[in-house]
Amino acid sequence: MKKIIIAALIAVGFTSINAQEVSKSPITFSGYVDIYYSYDFGKPDNHIRPGFIYSYNRANEVNLNLGMAKVNYTKESVRANFALMAGTYAQYNMASEQDLLKNIYEANAGVKISKGNNLWIDAGVMPSHIGSESAIGKDCMTLTRSIGAENSPYYETGVKVGYTSPSEKLYLAAMYLNGWQRIQKVDGNHTPAFGTQVTFKPTGKVALNWSTYVGNEQPDIDKKWRYFNDFYGTFKLTDKTSVIAGFDIGSQQSAKGSSDYDIWYTPSAIIQYKPTDKIQLAARGEYYQDEKGVIIPTGTSNGFKTYGFSANFDYLPTENVMFRIEARTLNSKDDVFLKDNNSTNSNVCITTSLAISI
Repeated sequence: MKKIIIAALIAVGFTSINAQEVSKSPITFSGYVDIYYSYDFGKPDNHIRPGFIYSYNRANEVNLNLGMAKVNYTKESVRANFALMAGTYAQYNMASEQDLLKNIYEANAGVKISKGNNLWIDAGVMPSHIGSESAIGKDCMTLTRSIGAENSPYYETGVKVGYTSPSEKLYLAAMYLNGWQRIQKVDGNHTPAFGTQVTFKPTGKVALNWSTYVGNEQPDIDKKWRYFNDFYGTFKLTDKTSVIAGFDIGSQQSAKGSSDYDIWYTPSAIIQYKPTDKIQLAARGEYYQDEKGVIIPTGTSNGFKTYGFSANFDYLPTENVMFRIEARTLNSKDDVFLKDNNSTNSNVCITTSLAISI
């Protein structure tokens, strides 16, 4: 209707404004729904997969991983995003947040602070600057997230200064944050947290990323400094084949004021092959070691030392619909899993999902 009115005004000479420019609104709306079913061969009585898994983690039942409605505002020097969500992703990843905050996926605003450079300040609740995987399943090569992605921030809250070079080959950012995947700070914690990100794209087929985090996740009385580095590269080998390879390593003080640090790390790699426009295949290999239980406590003698493999099949009947199925196995040095209520060192799961973006 708006286009018809504008065209009529132009025809009778009331305006010379370009109709296409007027009809382009700075506000856009979008939505996303991801329904899944996971069959865990361990058959957990509480229908919850191992405790270090937060996405697609309800077992042997049909459920909603993530349903999201988003509004975006974009002008030349101002931008804002607001998105509400529901699903098991929100339920388990936001468990420590206040009730009124648990359904916020994104709430941020940004201002361009330089006329001659692509330099922005953004503030609010934002997607994490760490890792190549996100909460939006359709944007990831595999159906489920890697152990490393599940146990590093999906989101963050704070202020970010970001710069993109004129060639768009280099991106630099620095952040002041409330903490490690937090909207509200830990009670008794007044310690600032910081992050940085460097992304370099030497060609259209290669992107290299280095992200860091420094902070304290305890009340100040028990302060333990945490340092984290996330490295990954994405490589488009051919028109049909892509690879993501990454390595994360973190360290945290063993005790307040200690010079000893507990270390965890995780290498991972994913390869994806697209034989047709409608079919995608992917395979993942990963290893996660957290012997001291900084991120994944087990209470076992060797801590968490787990490797995993998965195979993925995707079918896209249309551009905005994706059906996926994935088989995944996890094997650990200690008995950190359950099968029929008995401890075991392995876990096998088959997950399917149907994702629709609007």
